[in-house]
Amino acid sequence: MSKITIHDVTAGTTQTRDMTSDEEAQLVADAAEIKAIGDAYIAKQNKKKSGRDKLIALGLTSDEVTALGISTN
Repeated sequence: MSKITIHDVTAGTTQTRDMTSDEEAQLVADAAEIKAIGDAYIAKQNKKKSGRDKLIALGLTSDEVTALGISTN
């Protein structure tokens, strides 16, 4: 079981305890969501780069592609 640390700034105390099953399930769900968001971002960046590369292969210059609003960042 995972541990959770709770800092009570008002009281100036810190408590470490085992997570409840609900807290642990939420932690796992949050981690999966963060990974999915990261994976989607990487996929979008890869598609943008691919599109940019294809336009350059068709004869546009890098400056022209950038002027169209297509950048790699």
